[in-house]
Amino acid sequence: MPKFKSTQDILRIIGNKDQIRNFGVIAHVDHGKTTMSDSLLAASGIISPSVAGQALALDSMKLEQNRQMTIRGANVTLFYENDDGKEYVINMIDTPGHIDFTGRVTRALRAIDGVVVVSDSVEGIMTQTETVTRQALEERVRPVLYINKIDRLVKELRLDPAAMQKWLSNIIAEFNRLVDLYAEPELKEKWKVSIQGNTVAFGSAKDRWGFNFKVAQKKGISFKDVYDAYTSTDPTSIKKLSERAPLHDAVLGMVVQHHPPPHVAQKYRIPKIWPGDLDSDIGKALLNCDENGPVLMMVTTINVDPQAGRVATGRLFSGTIKDGDEVFLIDAKRTGKVQSVNIYMGNTREVVSVIPCGNIPALLGLDYAVAGETISSIKNVPAFESIKYVSEPVVTIAVEPKHPKDLPKLVEGLRRITVEDPNLIVKINEETGETLMAGMGVLHLEIATSLLQELGLDIKTTQPLINYRETIRGRAGPIMSKSPNKHNKIFLRVEPLSEEVIDMIRTGQLREDMDKKELSRLLREKGWSTDDARSVVTVDPTGNMLSDETKGVQFIQESMDSIKSGFEDVIHSGPIAQESVRGLRFVLHHFVPHEDPAHRGLAQLMPATRRAMLGSMLIADPVLLEPILGIEVKCPQEQIGTVAGILSGKRGKLLNVDQKGVIAIILGEVPASETFDLSEMMRGGTAGKAMWSTYFKTWQAVPQSVIRNIITDIRKRKGINPEPPSPDEFIDKE
Repeated sequence: MPKFKSTQDILRIIGNKDQIRNFGVIAHVDHGKTTMSDSLLAASGIISPSVAGQALALDSMKLEQNRQMTIRGANVTLFYENDDGKEYVINMIDTPGHIDFTGRVTRALRAIDGVVVVSDSVEGIMTQTETVTRQALEERVRPVLYINKIDRLVKELRLDPAAMQKWLSNIIAEFNRLVDLYAEPELKEKWKVSIQGNTVAFGSAKDRWGFNFKVAQKKGISFKDVYDAYTSTDPTSIKKLSERAPLHDAVLGMVVQHHPPPHVAQKYRIPKIWPGDLDSDIGKALLNCDENGPVLMMVTTINVDPQAGRVATGRLFSGTIKDGDEVFLIDAKRTGKVQSVNIYMGNTREVVSVIPCGNIPALLGLDYAVAGETISSIKNVPAFESIKYVSEPVVTIAVEPKHPKDLPKLVEGLRRITVEDPNLIVKINEETGETLMAGMGVLHLEIATSLLQELGLDIKTTQPLINYRETIRGRAGPIMSKSPNKHNKIFLRVEPLSEEVIDMIRTGQLREDMDKKELSRLLREKGWSTDDARSVVTVDPTGNMLSDETKGVQFIQESMDSIKSGFEDVIHSGPIAQESVRGLRFVLHHFVPHEDPAHRGLAQLMPATRRAMLGSMLIADPVLLEPILGIEVKCPQEQIGTVAGILSGKRGKLLNVDQKGVIAIILGEVPASETFDLSEMMRGGTAGKAMWSTYFKTWQAVPQSVIRNIITDIRKRKGINPEPPSPDEFIDKE
């Protein structure tokens, strides 16, 4: 039976890697992750059993408690003793379910070796369940499945025990389809879940009972007992069920049996996430999770404590870290000193002073650490491979303090929340002086502004604005543009990149800082010619590329920085609406420079490059792209027609309707620009009976019927001529 242990009791076994498990909880929004986590905390004595299921203890932010949703994700170290008396230290991370916070899920996965995927018994495998499961499998993180809210099958769907088992077997089959789809070939069969394999558990987190195959056999419990408990007139029947089969035994039993200890997991995870030489001393220390090796840790979360400053939490893959250690921040190219080594116990930090690898420490004192940073005791080591995000900011608001004297406080507040959430982008509009904040969706920005207000800031915000993108359908060039002094000529062409290459850039597989031979190899694998692959000069992370195909041209190398400056300017401000550019490859075809360096500096070559790029885009069939959101709506069957009508009235599409008992699951898509009043429309149309979530799906060309009005509105808002320029304004004649 689990019992409370102090920090010292945990430290007693934290060095034995066989007794360590690092796991996370992932799921679709509102499927019960945090409620389940409460039961696990209660089992370890961190919260009172009487409030488990209602406390939402890992939602430590006031905002999370008020909204009943996980935003940040939380770390906690649990002590678990199984029925055989074996003790385990379990590092658990509870992650957000809402799609706007997917970036936080992605980072959490780097720190763990296993996940408990929580699924609602009625709703089954939903869109976000698939998204987070795919992310876990791509990070080589092993899943087990917990099907929650089993009581709904009895109370809402009126299923008898046999029908319950049949219904649940379909959910298991659907989950295994995801494993088959996204897991690597050698892991597919091994990582599929089954009742007999004890990799599936059933229960009700709210009522704090659960069982897996092992528990069912040991306690003699079955679905008939569940059915009887929920149809019984005895008011204590459910309490008796939770005493007979406590939820934590089912979930943590699967974790300790099937999730690997860190030294086992790192043997197959390190080759995926660390790009260095695996035969080197550092590589061997990482593969073996060697506590005597050099310190190597990846920061996955940054929290800013008002008293302690930045708290860098992440996975320690190698070595032992202790108070006072001097370390290197590899990406920041800075040194730092660890003031204090901590672990999380519930939502509080406990000082432990020293901790070996295989665990998830929280370090104080590293003021320049950011999420994704590699911390090492050795100066020149390869950083961990960049984390891949599945989305990008598509909605922007302007934010300013109501009282000008609070501007420094706003700047500090924005710095703090962007340190904690790298998916939130803040920039200053140099022309208007506005502070612009871009996020994954309206909810993401609502949360960010609420966090600023919690810091005591009185702020004003504008209505949300959609971030559009500019691209081209065709090719153009080479065209020629002269520098302002007419002494330099740049010949340049433009062509679209394939979606496959754009995705490789967006996810960090193609980066400017990577080895040029490796970059060339990856492009050749995608069908590029050797010359094209070698010609790449710079790769912009927004999904654009600059290549140099000049041959034997004088002064090209010393002029390249000025040409790059023109490229960087254009990708942030395209010709038709001054929106960011996406998916373009600009190719420098020829360059005729002036011999005197005074006549070919930045002031001459940057504008010439910019003009050539804008002109070539305008004759390559330019197009404006808008963000399209996927939407998932849960509503009673009789509301399907109403929801379909709302979507079609917002230029949306209904893609699929799935019946799950009395509930209809509607999948569709809708332009982000049409969603600002979606809440009012849905609530009004369905009398509050529909629940929905949206997520970024794709970029799509704005329809011809509305493009002119959208471009005009954007240009007017930016204070520029409502009519886009013509190519003649940028192209020079010989």
